Amino acid sequence: MDTVALYNLWLAKAVDDPDLTSELRGVEPGSDACFDRFYRDLEFGTGGLRGVIGAGTNRLNIYVIRRATRGLCDYLKAAGLPLSVAIGYDSRIKSDLFAREAARVIAGNGLTAYLYPRLEPTPALSWAVRYYKTGAGICVTASHNPAKYNGYKVYGPDGCQITLEAAAAVLERINAREMFPEEALPTLEEGLAAGSIRYIGEDCLEAFLDAVQAQSLTAGKQALKVVYTPLNGAGLECVTKILKRIGVEDVTVVPQQEKPDGHFPTCPYPNPEIREAMELGLQLCREVKPDLLLGTDPDCDRMGVAVPEGDDYRLITGNEMGVLLLDYVCRKRLENGTMPQRPVAVTTIVSTDMADAVAKEYGVELRRVLTGFKFIGEQIAMLENESHPERYILGFEESYGYLSGTHVRDKDAVNASMLCCEMTAWYRAQGKTLAQAMDDLYRKHGFFRNDLASFTFEGADGMAKMASIMDTLRANPPKVLAGEPVTGIVDYQEAGTGLPKSNVLQFQSASGKLLVRPSGTEPKIKLYLSARAASMDEAEALCAAVLRETEAAYLR
Repeated sequence: MDTVALYNLWLAKAVDDPDLTSELRGVEPGSDACFDRFYRDLEFGTGGLRGVIGAGTNRLNIYVIRRATRGLCDYLKAAGLPLSVAIGYDSRIKSDLFAREAARVIAGNGLTAYLYPRLEPTPALSWAVRYYKTGAGICVTASHNPAKYNGYKVYGPDGCQITLEAAAAVLERINAREMFPEEALPTLEEGLAAGSIRYIGEDCLEAFLDAVQAQSLTAGKQALKVVYTPLNGAGLECVTKILKRIGVEDVTVVPQQEKPDGHFPTCPYPNPEIREAMELGLQLCREVKPDLLLGTDPDCDRMGVAVPEGDDYRLITGNEMGVLLLDYVCRKRLENGTMPQRPVAVTTIVSTDMADAVAKEYGVELRRVLTGFKFIGEQIAMLENESHPERYILGFEESYGYLSGTHVRDKDAVNASMLCCEMTAWYRAQGKTLAQAMDDLYRKHGFFRNDLASFTFEGADGMAKMASIMDTLRANPPKVLAGEPVTGIVDYQEAGTGLPKSNVLQFQSASGKLLVRPSGTEPKIKLYLSARAASMDEAEALCAAVLRETEAAYLR
């Protein structure tokens, strides 16, 4: 069908959600707004679905959710996997509705849905998949995207986001399904009464917290003063519970960001990577004077931190926290006598090269994988298949995701918040803040600077523009980076990298590195810039020069 025909079909059929029909009546058939809603199906990949909430095939709504869930059910039946699915959701607009609709479809297709009765962190969903031994998991979240987005992450029976092969197989089943089938679905109440929909019990959530606490590296009460912001998301319950378990009881929650609110009224981009999202927490820190500011994103799989520095507070980057945690975990495991033989840490190709220096110091094998925590989860599964899961000590990615145990297969901000508090208390006993500890590591290993620049290209034209930029970079790659010759180019779409093919380009010089990739979850091209120099100012200048050159040559 063309976009106008699809528009008319949806206007006639999309009657279960009044918001959708109201939206469609405000759209002129044949207009750009109509075209953008219907020119394609919302893309389903290894991250599942993510898009703007609204009416149409290129939006996230109950009909797209239902169709995807029918395809997932068909996939589980064909693959011989357990005919059950665990479902979690966060605070985003319509997350609870989308989770219930997925549960209804699962029940209506002869499977069993395990549904969290309230919003919980994404890692708690990964845990529930393994706890109930389900064939798959669904988490309704758009992570740290702006409020207009929502998403539908799909997990495999190992609690890890589905593989490339599984995503392709699920997509094939989705494409075989109609958007508006003649199919009666049970209500939530009918499903609960029949047992085809079951609420996930408190025993599951407490077992998750037990598993997180088992990753603790320091015995005894951690007498810290903490300011915490869940950024109006799902982290409040689990983060405050785990901190209380390890003795951190002086916790002040940022009041404007305490309660779940999918509109995220205090920050347009609820991402602890961005200073604006942490600003209210920083303001409260200046009044309360805590040892630590913790912030978790709406689905509580990413953690941001600020620590005292002089009379103010310094934000710690994702790369810095990854390096700090790697160094701390190694030190404490050696001190505790729990460092395994042939330890393994895992990070991504876009994360800091400083991790290599820290890993080398402690004799840790550092593995690099593609961007996306599912690839770190796959490394845990590989170690399990080799009967040595104990070799895994830490995984992290520069985008504020960390995991120190094998209890889940996704980044876990509950786990990270606990470890960060323990690490802060450990350094405080030595008279140091985390800022001072990080500066010590820079002096030991070198001054590594890592920057990220994102360029947004929305709409149908935006997709074409991003593809054109990547084509140009491949046809005419940069010859120099900040005045230094490019000495190596890696195209991760080609064979021979040792990793699955991915639309990522890497350019290396003597002092720095540039990686370029389209985002898998947003209409953006991302530039990852890194440099090592004799001082941080010099490394920062190198990164800035590479950014200026790349933007001028390829992004204008």
